[in-house]
Amino acid sequence: MRFTFGQEQRLEQKQILTQRMIQSMEILQLPLLQLEERIEAELEKNPLLELDNEIESSDEFDEQTAEDVALSDDLTNDLSDVEITGNDDFADDANIADDTNSDYSGNGESPVSDNMPSPTIIDSDNLPVAGMQEDFQTADDFAQIYTDTIDESPARSQNWLEDQNARRNDAFANIPSRSQTLQEYLTAQLSWYDVSVPVKLMFDRIINNLDKNGYFPYDVEEFLGFEHDLEERRLFDEAMSIIRKLDPPGAGARNLKECLILQLNHKSENFDVLRILIQSHLEDISNNKIPQISRLTGFTIERIQEAIIELRRLKPRPGSEFSGVAAAIIIPDVIVEKDDEGHYVVRLEEGRLPHLRINNQYRNLIKNRSTDKNTRDYIKQHTGSAQWLIDAIEQRRGTLLRVAQAIVDHQIDFFEQGNHAIKPLKMQQIAEVVGVHITTISRACDDKWMMTPQGVYPFKRFFSGMIAAADGGDNVSQDVVRIKLQEIINNEDKNSPLSDEAIVEQLKEAGIQVARRTVVKYRQILNIPSSRIRKSW
Repeated sequence: MRFTFGQEQRLEQKQILTQRMIQSMEILQLPLLQLEERIEAELEKNPLLELDNEIESSDEFDEQTAEDVALSDDLTNDLSDVEITGNDDFADDANIADDTNSDYSGNGESPVSDNMPSPTIIDSDNLPVAGMQEDFQTADDFAQIYTDTIDESPARSQNWLEDQNARRNDAFANIPSRSQTLQEYLTAQLSWYDVSVPVKLMFDRIINNLDKNGYFPYDVEEFLGFEHDLEERRLFDEAMSIIRKLDPPGAGARNLKECLILQLNHKSENFDVLRILIQSHLEDISNNKIPQISRLTGFTIERIQEAIIELRRLKPRPGSEFSGVAAAIIIPDVIVEKDDEGHYVVRLEEGRLPHLRINNQYRNLIKNRSTDKNTRDYIKQHTGSAQWLIDAIEQRRGTLLRVAQAIVDHQIDFFEQGNHAIKPLKMQQIAEVVGVHITTISRACDDKWMMTPQGVYPFKRFFSGMIAAADGGDNVSQDVVRIKLQEIINNEDKNSPLSDEAIVEQLKEAGIQVARRTVVKYRQILNIPSSRIRKSW
């Protein structure tokens, strides 16, 4: 093999994403809660951006949008004369709409509906009233003198302030209270005992070293130190003895076997059986080797099964209930409803997402040709950033609406009949319907949720692979195969459970053609053990 240096000419075609296109994709991918946070951050950072609280009808919104259209085009013409420095990504490209739309459609068509708001222009003939420049100069001089006391953020209307206050109150009302920790729970019970201060200190030291399962995972010599004295060991034993008497039972155990034994009821008829099973046969129980356990212990199969039922009531991780893991908050991005004609239609959850606009004061200032160059440059920079965010959010709305409606149109049977009627669906199919690239569909579906008559589901729930039908009919969704597999195993005779080969045959009778390895894979996904483990003795 020879390595040589040389020059060559090569013609190739590649797509280069601008920074604005990348940021547009980021806005599309954000879930609703994170998008709200992004908007809040932009409102604080960009003084030209403000909430549009005065829009009360679609006609007024269209009128405001038409005024914004004038501002963007004039800025597009003026930006070429401005030298912008710093980290503003919007200085590289003034045509916001073209960059944003190019990410979503390979054929040059925007996935947003035709009536979506267009980018903004300025009517340069409408100049502000005389004397406005002097007013701004006075305000600027005042701001330079009192820089530490002036808030330069845009003024907020009373409606906006009330809305923000209501949102904060709702947020606080929905924050779950902090759950009690295992250490706090044990400390509260210590008040039942009359203990000395040294024992209390050792008690606190031990419980603060319990792991998340409530186990004490240390060797005593390591925990106390190799040079500890007899008094320190006595304090440890007394404190540990108290911990093991407290609730939850099993706290302070060194391992699983000790944890289960600590939870046994000494008055139980199966105490001796359970103690032997825990000490010597936990692995055999997990493998369902009941006859082998019976031969080794001398207990009858019936008594072993009775003891196993009691064993399953014990808690292998007593500290897990104090982990304090809160359930994730799910806010649907779209809502599916049935209209009067019986069609399923999609609407966006617009109540939480505000409409934005460019501040009128800065709009009037940029129209004034007597405004100094530095002020105009500053306004043009932040106007581009503000307008890009407005366009990106509107494009996100349009893309989500079209993607969700395409999914709903394909999965009508699911909304009518439930999970067993879901159809095979790939993202490429939705991409072809919407007219965008498959990566745009992936971003639009990422961490987005849909409220339907069947419940709240993530977008990706409706995408499922396909399995060929045994009779040559329509392909079957993989979800349907898993549901049917679970149904077959639930109805089997547990004294003679079905093998994987027998399940394949039953699926074939139901019109589903799958291989044995597919059944094994789906069993593992559903956490269903093999036939030997499922057998009842």
